[in-house]
Amino acid sequence: MASPFAVRFAVARERYGPLVLGADPHGAVLDAWGLTDDADGLERFTDIVLAAAQGTVGLIKPQSAFYERHGWRGIRALTRLARTARSAGILVILDVKRGDVGSTNDAYAQAYLGAGAPVEADAITVHPYLGLSAMGAFVDRAHLAGACLLVVTRSSNPEGRAVQAATSDGRSVEQRLLDDIGALNKTLAPGGIGPVGAVVAPMPPDQPLDPPLDPPLDPPLDPPLDLAAANALFLAPGLGAQGASPDDVARTFAACPDRVMPSASRSLLAAGPDANALKHATATLGDRLRTLL
Repeated sequence: MASPFAVRFAVARERYGPLVLGADPHGAVLDAWGLTDDADGLERFTDIVLAAAQGTVGLIKPQSAFYERHGWRGIRALTRLARTARSAGILVILDVKRGDVGSTNDAYAQAYLGAGAPVEADAITVHPYLGLSAMGAFVDRAHLAGACLLVVTRSSNPEGRAVQAATSDGRSVEQRLLDDIGALNKTLAPGGIGPVGAVVAPMPPDQPLDPPLDPPLDPPLDPPLDLAAANALFLAPGLGAQGASPDDVARTFAACPDRVMPSASRSLLAAGPDANALKHATATLGDRLRTLL
C-alpha cells in the first residue's frame, strides 16, 4: 500500500504551504497569454505552468475538461502534466468530477488512480449524487493506492446552494455527506485522516442563495458545517476569481486549518504567460495562506 495522501500532503504543506495551483487552460486564458486555442497552445500553457509550479507549490490541480476539449492531444498534454508534476514531487489533484455506479465507477477509478493508471493522479474529484455508497470502487482503489477521493460537498457556485443546503432529518445534504465521509474514514483510517475527502467552498458569509430556498433557511444564513469530525482533507475552491478570500478560507476551516487545500486558478493565471511572474504571484498567495493557516 502506498503512503497515504494525507501524509504526503502534510509533507508538501510543511515545505510549500497548502496552496493548490489550478491549471485551467480556458480559451480566454490561452488568448490572454497570446497562445493559440488548440493543442499546440495547450502544450505551451502546460510548459509555463509546470515551470511556475516547480519549487513554488506542492499541489497542482488541472481541470480535465479544458484538456479533453482538445481531443487525444489534449489528453496527452494532461498526461504529461500529471507525470511531470508527480516526478517533481508535486501532488496532482485531477478535477474530473466523475461519479456513477458499479463497474462504471470501477473503470473511472482504473483510469486515474493507482500505479499504471493512464492518467495517474494523487487525488480526484467525484460527484456523490448517485449516493456515497455507490462510490465503493473509487474508495477501495483510492485507499489501496494511497490516493484521495474528494467528494463535492459544498461547491463554489451559488446555484448549488439550493441543493446542498436543503435539509432532511434536521441535517443539510452537505452535512450528511460530511457525516458519511467521517464514518467511512473512521473505518478506513481509525484515529487518522482517511482517504475520502470533501470539496468545501469557503463562501463569504453573505453569499446569497441562487435561487433562494423556499421556504428559506431558518436561521437565514447557512449553518456552519461540522468539518473536523469528518477526519478528512478538504479541497477549497473559489479562491480569487470566484470571490472567496484567504480570510474566508481561514474562517471556514478554523477548526481544522491543517487539513485544507485552498485552490486558485484564474486569479493566478492572470499573471501569465511569464513563468516568473506566475511563480511570484503563486508564491505571494502561498505565503499569505501559510500565515493564516
